[in-house]
Amino acid sequence: MSETVAPDLPTTAQPVIRPVIRVRDLVTRFGTQTVHDGLDLDVQAGEVLGVVGGSGSGKSVLLKEILGLIKPAAGRIELLGHDTADLSRDERAALQARTGVLFQNGALFSSMTVAENIMLPLKEHTDLPLSLIGEVARVKIAIAGLPPDAGAKQPSQLSGGMVKRAALARALALDPAILFLDEPTAGLDPIGAGAFDTLIRDLQRSLGLTVFMVTHDLDSLVTICDRIAVLVDKKIRVGTLEQHLADPHPWIHDYFHGPRGRAARHATD
Repeated sequence: MSETVAPDLPTTAQPVIRPVIRVRDLVTRFGTQTVHDGLDLDVQAGEVLGVVGGSGSGKSVLLKEILGLIKPAAGRIELLGHDTADLSRDERAALQARTGVLFQNGALFSSMTVAENIMLPLKEHTDLPLSLIGEVARVKIAIAGLPPDAGAKQPSQLSGGMVKRAALARALALDPAILFLDEPTAGLDPIGAGAFDTLIRDLQRSLGLTVFMVTHDLDSLVTICDRIAVLVDKKIRVGTLEQHLADPHPWIHDYFHGPRGRAARHATD
């Protein structure tokens, strides 16, 4: 009797979608002070994640650890599928080229023009001819909402809002997959902050960016974030605004139900 072979059946298994940022069991210490203790976090491709927490909770520290600028005491960090602890210098540089960072003060080089600041990462990470690098810089200046003549100016000649936009243009120079923002609206007036929030959301949608944003600005959280990560008790709680509004944790309740939280929510109603 011949053996009967069952026909191949169509599979219903879905492909595994790995988060673009994956943090497991993260421990951060500075001397005897433990800032993070067993912190876990997943960030999905294409989302805007806002990170908040009280003073000393380690918001900016977490951002810098994910970028590889600070080494944690323990734990595992994966960025775009790569374990950041196992990278060679060249591999780390290649991975960093796939991320864009806007630090709180802009961190522009004061001795360079805006265009030269934007051109710098292109010179470091690409073999493009100088003429094309200059053209890319002009495009980035435009998409950041700056006038064409801003490229020839020094950072000291710009307003605070324009410095933020110039730093954003530089962060976008290499067409990153992930954009990291550290207090992007700090120091801006409400109108300027609102315009910057709108710019970030528009760029995220048009460019397909994942955005990891450390902020204290409740308006930003309510307006542009898909999920919010709250650093409390040396760990992190991630959820939607509605989920955090229902969280009884004292700090979370006071933060989202305080006068500023109510005003931010009502402004979007």
